[in-house]
Amino acid sequence: MHTEIVKYMADGLSMVSHLYFDERQTGPRPGVLVFPEAFGLGEHAKSRAERLAGLGYVALACDLHGNGSMVNGLEAVMAILGPMMADPVHTRARARGGFDALTARADVDASKIAAIGYCFGGTMALELARSGATLAGAAGFHSGLGTARPQDARNIKARVLVCIGADDPGIPPEQRAAFEQEMRAGGVDWQMHLYGGVVHSFTNPAAEKLGRPEFARYDATADARSWASMQNFFTEIFR
Repeated sequence: MHTEIVKYMADGLSMVSHLYFDERQTGPRPGVLVFPEAFGLGEHAKSRAERLAGLGYVALACDLHGNGSMVNGLEAVMAILGPMMADPVHTRARARGGFDALTARADVDASKIAAIGYCFGGTMALELARSGATLAGAAGFHSGLGTARPQDARNIKARVLVCIGADDPGIPPEQRAAFEQEMRAGGVDWQMHLYGGVVHSFTNPAAEKLGRPEFARYDATADARSWASMQNFFTEIFR
């Protein structure tokens, strides 16, 4: 497995992202952006990008906060993300930086790009799609579905998949309903998968470190089901 550091500027920040691909393959292939959870680019997103590379994609695990930095604690991270959620211009700019870096590569088929993300990373994938980026697909796992600019759904060119814990207190039924209405109003090809008895961060085995199992908890079954759904989604969008 080939790995390398990819650096680029986005939203005024110096981004340090991690690229993965199988060097035994030749020629351009589909690329996948992997946006991390709110705390920054950690092992979870990197491991998912490496798994995607094993499936034949060029995967870029994207920096979120600049310089590859991580943010500790919910209060600290929400202080940073609050303004980004209030106005998605910064979220979209950071996502776009990764998109431009990935599509510029000769070993990537720029007509076959997907963006996926976890938690706030899923929000980033959705906001990149709302910006009108030429994505084939956007997928979010336990991702916030709300946006300050729902009218921008009309710009979405990608097909959309979101995988959500049905009991996630951070993504209540009202937010899911608003997202459904947004997707319908925008004429988007979308799907939402719900997992009963599942809360936030269900794909991350380290979720228990947060110490709030009622809010964030790993679920191996939902993790496996959502990964399989993503693979089926990719087969559809990249064929």
